Amino acid sequence: MKLTEEQLRAVALGAVRMPIEDGNLRFYRFSEAEDAFYNERNTSFHDRSLCCAGVKLLFKTNSETLGLVAETEKRSSRTYFSFDVTVNGAYLGSLSNFSEETLPVDYTVENYPLGRFEKEFSLGAGEKTVAVYFPALVRVTDFALTLADGASVIPIKPAKRLLVYGDSITQGYDARYPARRYAMRLAEALDAEEINKAIGGEVFCAGLAELSDEENIDYITVAYGTNDWSTTDGEDFLSEARAFYSALSKRYAQAKIFAITPIWRANTDEAKPFGPFESVKEKLSQAVQGLSNVTLIDGIDLVPHDTALFADLRLHPRDEGFDLYAENLIGKIKAYLEGCDA
Repeated sequence: MKLTEEQLRAVALGAVRMPIEDGNLRFYRFSEAEDAFYNERNTSFHDRSLCCAGVKLLFKTNSETLGLVAETEKRSSRTYFSFDVTVNGAYLGSLSNFSEETLPVDYTVENYPLGRFEKEFSLGAGEKTVAVYFPALVRVTDFALTLADGASVIPIKPAKRLLVYGDSITQGYDARYPARRYAMRLAEALDAEEINKAIGGEVFCAGLAELSDEENIDYITVAYGTNDWSTTDGEDFLSEARAFYSALSKRYAQAKIFAITPIWRANTDEAKPFGPFESVKEKLSQAVQGLSNVTLIDGIDLVPHDTALFADLRLHPRDEGFDLYAENLIGKIKAYLEGCDA
């Protein structure tokens, strides 16, 4: 049986709106106001906003089979994609357009086929929890999910909601498998739905924070700074970052907000008008000063300083780098939350 539009909406997480367009259900992570903002701000950013970072389906079912059909199109500089399927939290398999056996060390520059893809999965007997993770770096223009005829479909909703802002790394460059992105791993560790507002190439832009209208947000992470270091100076950065955090702090007064400083990159020794790479952390510390619900997290060692952990060997973590990013960040945030509860 093919899940209906209503059933897909019921089991979807991370999509803030799901309209029917051109006869197909679409999954958007940005509101109409945010979409218009990016359409005017930067057309490349707007394209990346259409990618499905953070979207996943989560439900219980007694079906022994699952079928996926997806139509994908290019909306970022990356063309590889994967729909990951887990059963009871264990990885089952993926619908993807690449083969691990033939991937080069730097797989980010390769061109992979896009278009229509489909695959069948065997889920096994009995009731189980199934998750389907959407790709972070391509747009999904059509999607269908089938289960065995008469199978149950029971939506699962996490207890909390996590709003994430950031640049390419937070969007998911360059995890091969979307389930391994650090933001998704953090959300699941917090029993939270991930609402992903990250855009590859983005910097602090207070206008985006001022548009935020999400409801019932428990946690927020913000991870800009690496692009700012490359493109702006320290004073403009401080002003924009302060305005960004002030807007979020006021709008989400009851949420716990974490300001994550940039992770290591291979060219931190380069001279920039901004100043030394370490000064990004110093400026961010100033930007959040006095905001009682914002906590600074030092990101420089979240991923070890080893180019082998980066897909492009310099900036964007590969899955193994994201695993360490997630593990270390989860540890820091949980330690903070446990201290708050003590």
